[in-house]
Amino acid sequence: MEKLVITGGTRLKGEVVISGAKNAAVAILPATLLLKGVYTISNLPNISDVKITCDILQDLGAKITWKSRNEIVIDTREIDGNEAPIDKTSKFRASYYIIGAMLGRCGQIEVGLPGGCNLGSRPIDQHIKGFEALGAKVEVGQGKISAKAKKLVGTSIYMDVVSVGATINVMLASVLAEGTTTIDNAAKEPHIVDVANFLNTMGADIRGAGTDVIKINGVKSLKREGSYSIVPDQIEAGTFMAAAIATRGDILIKNCISEHLDCITAKILEIGGHVEDLGDTIRVWSNKRPTKANIKTLPYPGFPTDMQPQMGVVLSIADGTSIINESIWESRFQYTNELNNMGAHITAQGKTAVVEGVKELSGAPVYASDLRAGAALLIAGIVAKGTTELYNINHIDRGYEQIEEKFRKLGANILRITE
Repeated sequence: MEKLVITGGTRLKGEVVISGAKNAAVAILPATLLLKGVYTISNLPNISDVKITCDILQDLGAKITWKSRNEIVIDTREIDGNEAPIDKTSKFRASYYIIGAMLGRCGQIEVGLPGGCNLGSRPIDQHIKGFEALGAKVEVGQGKISAKAKKLVGTSIYMDVVSVGATINVMLASVLAEGTTTIDNAAKEPHIVDVANFLNTMGADIRGAGTDVIKINGVKSLKREGSYSIVPDQIEAGTFMAAAIATRGDILIKNCISEHLDCITAKILEIGGHVEDLGDTIRVWSNKRPTKANIKTLPYPGFPTDMQPQMGVVLSIADGTSIINESIWESRFQYTNELNNMGAHITAQGKTAVVEGVKELSGAPVYASDLRAGAALLIAGIVAKGTTELYNINHIDRGYEQIEEKFRKLGANILRITE
């Protein structure tokens, strides 16, 4: 078992380079299954979810060559399987993108039920609804999902709830379908736009990504070769923004897209922090205790649920009482129990948390319940007085590349220890 040992009380200062977006990468890699050719993917985050996705693609017959830590060449000309290994696909949520891509490629696939962070009920009914509307037959049972289609035909699909995963999955399945598919009430997150841009570089015809109506005109085939660079990670950038404010630090955040961070920037300014937009770099700093604020998570361009725990740490040491309303996932407040063990005063019930700011946190043994909770507790450990031992860090490794090294370069005192 690995853990991070953090000696707190550090003011973070320096610069950090943001990696490629996890949420884009885990969809773009399966999207390569739609073509029968060779593609180079760069700015790929070197994280465990990406490595597992590559393993799954190789099990299906893809050939993958790592050209560097963040660049691969993927050859999908000889895909010879239609059963993705259940033990691997069940480890993380985004494995369901294999379904949409393989339905588009060969009309048949079987994968394990998606796993990932335990954030409460995370149904895939909108995915299934979309696949069936396109003409597929989907069966769920015995821990797996089976989907078959003799022919996929474009149609109009209305998403009952705004779902990032379902929007991308239906988009994947529609690229090679006959006719036009329209997705109404589509999600608008930056990584959806990135996936659409990637598919279009492959020869797809997708319009409207980034709006609530996406149209996919089916094409007969895709290009045989090409290259693509993945968009910077909005949530990783936001995590370092929160860390700068929590530690009263001064961080230059490089390789980011500032407009993707507008909702986070607005909250940083509201609680008394400073943000300077320098193009593909932003500077975030503060020299005083943050002030209280209320947060409600919403689909993009609203405040992202994936940033709620990190901002929860900031508000836990703010001056005054803040209220957080979590409207996306029902179990995203698990981290608050760990923060309370560090001296925070947070009362969470249902989808609402009342955060009474304290002047300081104290180091303690804490456990990450999910990916973003892990990042939040890491920030808390850097802020806290004394030593914090952070366990279950496999969650963090799923979505952050070399996170302790990046924080160490900013002045944090962090050790990764194997017990």
